[in-house]
Amino acid sequence: MGKTAPDPDPTPNRRVPMSLPPLPDHIAAELRRKILRGDLRPGQSVKERDHAAEMGVSRTPMREAIRILAKEGLIELRPARSPVVARPDLRELCDSAEVLIALERLSGELACRNASDAGLARIASAAQRMEDGFATAERIDSFEMDMAFHMAIAVESGNAALARTHRAYLARLWRARFLASRLKERRQLALEQHGQMVAALVARDVGAFTAVLGDHLAGLPDYFRLVLAGEAAEAGAETSKDGGRRPGKDEDETAALRGEGIGEAGTSG
Repeated sequence: MGKTAPDPDPTPNRRVPMSLPPLPDHIAAELRRKILRGDLRPGQSVKERDHAAEMGVSRTPMREAIRILAKEGLIELRPARSPVVARPDLRELCDSAEVLIALERLSGELACRNASDAGLARIASAAQRMEDGFATAERIDSFEMDMAFHMAIAVESGNAALARTHRAYLARLWRARFLASRLKERRQLALEQHGQMVAALVARDVGAFTAVLGDHLAGLPDYFRLVLAGEAAEAGAETSKDGGRRPGKDEDETAALRGEGIGEAGTSG
């Protein structure tokens, strides 16, 4: 049995709060949700002054919040210019997904070996929170609870370096995973698979956990293709409204994905 660990926070860049989270973390959480909802779109400028005024905060914590999201890969910093919402290409997303899946497998393997009974109970509680909110939670809340479940397994692996690395890669895919989760209507299946993963962890059955996780995360690249293709289509529609502006290189690349065959995909969360 390994050491117990604190509950995971439902956002990347987690800190263990003793009271209220620091103001930059709170601002980062609000900006993160704006990015997930599409209020801030890929390539759009994130104007420090405007967002600070909108949230009623000074520019110093806003600047720190933007740095937090830049470390997560959700925002790109630019010298002497406003930062912009990141727009990763398909290769970046698929490469990160490949690493994330390997990290989740290792997290499960180590959690089977190292997690204490209390740690396993925390993982089960994370799964139960998502199930309890299944019918009433907003999509973004449900997504954050889903990611909290996966982070809980990494935390309870007993390997701090693994948990940090997992959190970093999860953050890089935060927006793409959220959009992919909106493309599919298999939330009930995801809940069932979470339950199966909890049962495998409690039984300390690495093989069973790995098999369920494989089904759970199958098809991520296909969903990422759909996400980028959808954004390319929206960009094309906006181009038509703007009088036929020639699309940029990134738009050309993502638009080309619409011509690729998309097979039947599995769950993304």
